[in-house]
Amino acid sequence: VRLVESGGGLVQAGGSLKLSCTASGFTFSRYALGWFRQAPGKEREFVSASSSTGRGLYYTDSVKGRFTISRDDAKNTVYLQMDRLKPEDTAVYFCVADTRGWSECSHKYEYWGQGTQVTVSS
Repeated sequence: VRLVESGGGLVQAGGSLKLSCTASGFTFSRYALGWFRQAPGKEREFVSASSSTGRGLYYTDSVKGRFTISRDDAKNTVYLQMDRLKPEDTAVYFCVADTRGWSECSHKYEYWGQGTQVTVSS
């Protein structure tokens, strides 16, 4: 099982980035998928998740209205479109997957990517 994130980088405040996470080694459509992030000196936090069907989409309050999660099961890929980025969005972003459904708790996810750095300058 492998999750590989891409799309991170440096962007000015107010800008946009789109993260991608491509999976291999498991039946993608059976998994809830999500994104967590971890800023320096802070605990890992939930950002967004999609149910296995894609009909349930969930966001932490600080990103609602700015971030959009989506999935393309044909491509085994989950995306995180991030708009109106703020300096406080700066973190390493991790893609996660699990068959047991989505959760805001990091320990509920069995599979993790290696992370991609997002840096938002003011």
